[in-house]
Amino acid sequence: MSGVVWLALDGVGHPADAPPGSVWEQELPALRPLIDAGLALDATLGVPGLPQSGTGQSCWLTGLDAVRYMGEHFGPHPGPTLQRLLRHSSLPARLKAVGLRAALANHYVPQYLEAQARRPRMGCFPFSFTAAGLPLNPPGVPPLGATLGLGYREPFAAMQSPAEVSRLGQALARAAQNHDLIVADLWFGDLLGHLGRAAGPPANARAAAFAYLDRVDALLAGLLDAGARVVLGSDHGNLEDLHTKSHTVARVPFAGVGVELGAAADVVEAGGLIAAWFGLAPVNSAATGLEAPPG
Repeated sequence: MSGVVWLALDGVGHPADAPPGSVWEQELPALRPLIDAGLALDATLGVPGLPQSGTGQSCWLTGLDAVRYMGEHFGPHPGPTLQRLLRHSSLPARLKAVGLRAALANHYVPQYLEAQARRPRMGCFPFSFTAAGLPLNPPGVPPLGATLGLGYREPFAAMQSPAEVSRLGQALARAAQNHDLIVADLWFGDLLGHLGRAAGPPANARAAAFAYLDRVDALLAGLLDAGARVVLGSDHGNLEDLHTKSHTVARVPFAGVGVELGAAADVVEAGGLIAAWFGLAPVNSAATGLEAPPG
C-alpha cells in the first residue's frame, strides 16, 4: 500500500467517552462521520494510571506493548528505554529498511532545531524519523504547523483560516502520491487539553479547543477531497474532557479511508495493523531482545 496520510492526534479521546458539551459537539462534517464509522480503542492496556504520550505513541509506532516494556505509562517524551524500542522497531525505521518512502510533514522552526541540539527532548514521532535517518522538514512535503493555523499561546489567534488548512490537506494528498506514508504529528490537541479545569477552561482556551478540532476537520476534508488514503488515531484522551487538566482513560479513535481497520481492540493492535498495510510482519520482540524492560 502507498500514499497513506496518518493523522496522529495527541490527547483526543473518542466522542463516545466524552462528557456533555465536549469539543465533539460541533459541526464536523468530515471528521465526525469518519470517527463514528471507525473503532474506539483501549489506550490503558490494563495498566493502572493515566495513559501517556511516550508509551502510547510508541505502541502506535511499533505495534508492541510499550507500557509493558516500560512497566508503566510514561511520557511525554521517550526516555532512553523507549528510544531503544523506537530505534529497533519504529515504523519509519522499518519502512526505510525495506526501501519504502516515509516522511514527517510537521514544520520545525529553527528555534526548535537549535533547542534540540542543546538538549534533545523530541517527541516519539520526530525521534523515530530522525533515528531512522529521515530528515525533519523533508523536501517535497508541504510544511504542516501542528497548531493548524492557530497561535501557539493565548489568545490563540487564528493566523490561517480553515479554508487554508483544507488546502494544505489537498497539498499533503498530492505529496502522498510520491510517498508510501506521510505522518502529521498533531500534538497541539494535548497542549490545549491540559488547559482544562474543573470549572471549565478559560474562555480563550475553550474557544481554541473547539477551533482546533474544527481545523482537524478542515485538514481531513482537504485530504479526502483530493482522494488521499487516510488513517487517524490518538494516543490517549485529554481534549475531549475540558473539565480536567490531566489525561483521561477514554478510549481513542481509530478510523480511516482507503484502509482496512480490521478488528483492532487497542493501540498496540492498531499499530501492528498499520505496519501490516505495508507488508511488514509483526515485530518479533523476543528476537530483538525487547520483550521486557532491560534488567
